[in-house]
Amino acid sequence: MLTLDRAAQTAQSYIHRVLEEVEKRNPGEEEFQQAVKKILESLVPVFAKHPEYEKQGILERLIEPERLVVFRVPWVDDEGKVQVNRGFRVQFNSAIGPYKGGIRFHPTVNASII
Repeated sequence: MLTLDRAAQTAQSYIHRVLEEVEKRNPGEEEFQQAVKKILESLVPVFAKHPEYEKQGILERLIEPERLVVFRVPWVDDEGKVQVNRGFRVQFNSAIGPYKGGIRFHPTVNASII
């Protein structure tokens, strides 16, 4: 059995490898990378206590969405001009039932924020 210090080092190493993969797969998505880093770093004690989670690829499964839906929403503004906005819906994990979350519509929203 691993000591707590050794287990924590192993967990940190695993999380570091996963974070590197997130950066490679999601270049330019700083908000997403920052959110993943914050969450994964908080999970070091969990993965230190349960090293079997690494073998099961838990983090690899959680960081990649099952589905990313991008769609357009055409509408007519007050001046009668047609506007087209983009909408996003990211669905990460349906293991325990329906997806949580909503749909975002805003000019500053991109896939990284969701």
